[in-house]
Amino acid sequence: MAVLLEEIVQSVEMWLSLLRRQKAEQYVDPNLDPVLLVPGIAGSIMKAVNSGNGKEERVWVRILGADYKCRSKLWSRFDPSTGKTVSLDPNSTIVVPEDRFGLYAIDLLDPDLIIGRDCVYYYHDMIVEMIKWGFQEGKTLFGFGYDFRQSNRLPETLERLAAKLELVYNASGEKKINIISHSMGGLLVKCFMSLHSDIFEKYVKNWIAIAAPFQGAPGYVTSTFLNGMSFVEGWEQNFFISKWSMHQLLIECPSIYELMGCLDFHWQHIPALEIWREKQDSDGNSRLILESYSPEESIEIFKEALSSNTVNYDGESIPLPFNLEILKWANETREVLSSAKVPSQVKFYNIYGTNLETPHSVCYGSEETPVTNLRELPFCQPSYVCVDGDGTVPTESAKADGLNAEARIGVPGEHRGILCDHHVFRILKHWLKADSDPYYNPVNDYVILPTTFEMESHKEKGLQVTSLKEEWEIISEDQVEQDNMADTKHMVSSISVSQVGDNHSPRAEACATVIVHPQNEGKQHVELNAVSVSVDA
Repeated sequence: MAVLLEEIVQSVEMWLSLLRRQKAEQYVDPNLDPVLLVPGIAGSIMKAVNSGNGKEERVWVRILGADYKCRSKLWSRFDPSTGKTVSLDPNSTIVVPEDRFGLYAIDLLDPDLIIGRDCVYYYHDMIVEMIKWGFQEGKTLFGFGYDFRQSNRLPETLERLAAKLELVYNASGEKKINIISHSMGGLLVKCFMSLHSDIFEKYVKNWIAIAAPFQGAPGYVTSTFLNGMSFVEGWEQNFFISKWSMHQLLIECPSIYELMGCLDFHWQHIPALEIWREKQDSDGNSRLILESYSPEESIEIFKEALSSNTVNYDGESIPLPFNLEILKWANETREVLSSAKVPSQVKFYNIYGTNLETPHSVCYGSEETPVTNLRELPFCQPSYVCVDGDGTVPTESAKADGLNAEARIGVPGEHRGILCDHHVFRILKHWLKADSDPYYNPVNDYVILPTTFEMESHKEKGLQVTSLKEEWEIISEDQVEQDNMADTKHMVSSISVSQVGDNHSPRAEACATVIVHPQNEGKQHVELNAVSVSVDA
């Protein structure tokens, strides 16, 4: 029954996707340079191929049987000799579909469009928007999905990316490529640029990184190592992969280790792992202590907390402790990332998220319920000390790309949601030269978005009367301090101009009122109301 339901859902999905594409493919601009979209962790559809009969089945993302398929097809072990994590199922190979020139795998990840949860949409909104701008699938718009379990410098993945760049270059008539990466995809692109700079420079024109954890996502990764993660929140978790199953999957994923907070980075506040413990002094008296561990010191805590972690696979108990071999590999990846440089012929841009509380340090236990055994940590609920960011990646990590950037722009937004943010779309449209927007100023890190334009004109008693209403929204990284918000008032200004009539032009007068509203959450609203009166010639 489940198989039939899934086939029905896939048929509906294909039908609806065709409808969407028919509506979206209205305009093609032949002058645009090609774009390659590169997703982040968990941002690619993956299928398991049976080595015996060649049958394919989607294992990421899916609703029906999701948890079972994760455990049976995606659970893996790291091979230090190759740097690859290999599925425990010896009869399955994980592949990423290449349909729609790679876009299918990174567009709509939800296998059930009837539910259509936004949290498992990926580049969908951006793809639809870019098609409206004149991009065309297979000509100027492509996608690169990959096995997100693997290291960002895995040779196999980098070879696929090199082949994809060549394919896009040739398909577009030998035009250089704009790469748009999101999240961990930025680390993948940076590794490629570091290890294959000649290929990168040959094929790439611009690289735009969005919400990239250039110096890691320390709070997010610390809790992931000890508790796992959920990609779906709320009641939908009952139909998706359990947090425990994800925990066991990610412990053997090099990509997660490569997202740990960078040890060499000069953090404004060093991310810490804190644990409330009950200790006894020399007299046998108990006292509570809040222990604090730096990122480097946290390794010993991870080792102890996961020392007895095991999974049962096909009747066999398999130990899955904190993997020091993967940690060694990840540290070498950090060296590759730190040595990357942007080739002279390539331009790099960085968009990062702001205005959301983002986990930075993680705390377990409390004064009322201290941790008595470190092996209990996987069963404890953490609390967080947060900093500014996009909810997943701290702003200071995303900004610190270590590269020669043309611009770095902060956008108020959530880590995944930033991919469908209208502010980001305006930035991309400008950088991709999909329009010539006179309202946009990327250098000063702000965007002026026209939101309303109304104009009426009529004749009255020999006069030509024209009224104009126009509104803008200014989105800026610079924000008014919250303490001063209560004292901020609307600013109102008036402007009057006049023209003396002559033989060539009639007499005319115009007056306008400009209202500037207080800034709120990085946005500021501006209104213009104007009236002009001229003698009807």
